[in-house]
Amino acid sequence: MTLAMLQKRIDDHSTISRQMVREAETIFHDHLKRVGLKRTGQRATILRTFLDTRDHLSTDELYRLVKKKDDRIGFTTVYRTLKLLSECRLASEVAFNDGIARYEHQYQRRNHHHMVCTECGSSVEFFSPGIERVEQEIGRKHKYLPTRHTFQIYGICEKCQKKQKRTAL
Repeated sequence: MTLAMLQKRIDDHSTISRQMVREAETIFHDHLKRVGLKRTGQRATILRTFLDTRDHLSTDELYRLVKKKDDRIGFTTVYRTLKLLSECRLASEVAFNDGIARYEHQYQRRNHHHMVCTECGSSVEFFSPGIERVEQEIGRKHKYLPTRHTFQIYGICEKCQKKQKRTAL
């Protein structure tokens, strides 16, 4: 599965502003302080690189982007920083049925869902107020305060359906 297949992303903001970057940095720095870790230039580079992309990135893909900015940053640092970004909810892990963990930034993004093609791996993001209502209803029923959820629908995209029909003839 290539990165190009995973780029059907919807966002409330097409780019992230300097102000939003500063706010995200504050959230990240506060989290680092809470868990007893230091602010470092390498972590800052990883955060900015991650926030600059609109893609669903694997650790490897983010590592390659980060290396272009600072070739002294190691894979393990990128991996650990992604975990820290997830802990403070600046990132979330997304599974696309290919066995590769991918991450997308969540700063100031509405909760959204994914539809993933099991044939080619392409994905589409969508919003659903109905799913949000169900989440709240289930939370009330079981006395939980929902804070986040993931929801993926797996199926076969239109392009792959057409390809299947052609090969069946």
